[in-house]
Amino acid sequence: QALNNWGLGLQELSAIVPAREKQTIIKTAISKFRVAIQLQFDFHRAIYNLGTVLYGLAEDTMRSGRPDVSPNELYSQSAIYVAAAHALKPSYSVYRSALRLVRLMLPLPYLKVGYLTAPPANNAIAPHTDWERSQFVLNHEGLQKADASGQPPSQSMDRGRKPTRIAVEDIVSVSASADLTLPPGAGLCVDTVHGPRFLVADSWEALDSWLDALCLVYTIFARGKSDVLAGIITG
Repeated sequence: QALNNWGLGLQELSAIVPAREKQTIIKTAISKFRVAIQLQFDFHRAIYNLGTVLYGLAEDTMRSGRPDVSPNELYSQSAIYVAAAHALKPSYSVYRSALRLVRLMLPLPYLKVGYLTAPPANNAIAPHTDWERSQFVLNHEGLQKADASGQPPSQSMDRGRKPTRIAVEDIVSVSASADLTLPPGAGLCVDTVHGPRFLVADSWEALDSWLDALCLVYTIFARGKSDVLAGIITG
């Protein structure tokens, strides 16, 4: 709660400071909300607040026209947190209203779409040259590699499919990995009931986004709210 309040205070402060200081304060607020969530992944208020601060950052980025930051990516990240907050507390009208604003900013019918580097199927210790950077999709059922055309698969994530897939019900933990045997990049370890699965994100910032999204999807599943999330992204 203290970290969430700290983030809120910084968010309010960012509205009155000079423009040159605003970005630094906003980034600090984001870090406070993120730590609060990592300490308690069903802390829906912090999840929602992180979504709102990212939305504000996207708006500022759009107005400033900064070429180094994609406002669309920030809008999409914002929508992930708002959707997660609503899934955890669907009775909160403020979350429902915010979701109506940002839902179409999600990569529907998925919660998150992005790139990860993965080893060949069934060969986690393959040499680095055999690992492949591919598009992955995340929804209420789990994480899956997109098909060969680069488009998200249209079928449900059934267990018989060959592409790299991690079902949400199989997840035990999700963490950053400093395993020195991984290819260069930001290592991601998804420990499952079948053993650990290693992936590599393009950057540490991208890794944070994947970590949060995976943990939120699992938390929503563990709280018995996967049907709410499914309704958000497929309804």
